[in-house]
Amino acid sequence: MERLSAFITTYNNSDTLDKCLSSVAWADEIVVVDSFSTDETLAIARRHGCRIHEHEFLGYGKQKQMALEHTSNDWVLLLDADEMLSPELQKEIQALLKSEPRAAGYALPRREQVFWRMNHPGVRLNYHLRLFDKRRGRISDMPIHAAPKVDGKVERLTQPFLHFGERDIHEKVDKINAYSTGLIADKLARGRRANPLILLIYPPWIFFRSYVLKRAFLDGWAGFIASVVMSFYAFLRYAKLYEYQRRARSDAAEDLGAPPDRNAHV
Repeated sequence: MERLSAFITTYNNSDTLDKCLSSVAWADEIVVVDSFSTDETLAIARRHGCRIHEHEFLGYGKQKQMALEHTSNDWVLLLDADEMLSPELQKEIQALLKSEPRAAGYALPRREQVFWRMNHPGVRLNYHLRLFDKRRGRISDMPIHAAPKVDGKVERLTQPFLHFGERDIHEKVDKINAYSTGLIADKLARGRRANPLILLIYPPWIFFRSYVLKRAFLDGWAGFIASVVMSFYAFLRYAKLYEYQRRARSDAAEDLGAPPDRNAHV
């Protein structure tokens, strides 16, 4: 049987951390890397017998990689502090580890809290690689949405884990505002250029994919609102990139002694 280390990064997650840690209480080890929380986060982690390390926040990818490096077992499970394994998924993972896992990693379906309700069972869930052999895996260096990558085959498990990260519209909008700003540097590093046509085409496609193809309409008005917000997130990512590049051009013009073209057409 393979031994399992669960690893989690935290900062002021006292509202959700107890449920998260309870769902992996059966793991052989739980590693928590905390960014100097000021609430009850560390007290909760201590009650669950976690191995705790404190470090200033280095960015999502680097912080998760640091937590991974503190684990002592080959098979590891990544959870965010606002996530928890369902009882059915706990049993599925335990059964898998008792056998010889065939893949380098396993993607798990995630069921979301959509503001005031959980996803309808008929909504198509997104899969996230969270269970993997760390000898063949690492955390990506994405500044936002950092996730594991593995060298080898990835298979899917069937039972869901649960995400309680967006409990109201205000919280969701705050996140997409911060995330869309955080992604600018990554897009620039990858040579992405902002084409204004993307602002017209991409957000409606994201709404259609979420609301129709992924069946968010089954979540009623919560699903409609969430799909609109997701399309706005798609819009913000490219609008902020476009704004950044236009400002850079204006600054360059000023450096050359020319007045910035404030009224230039798109």
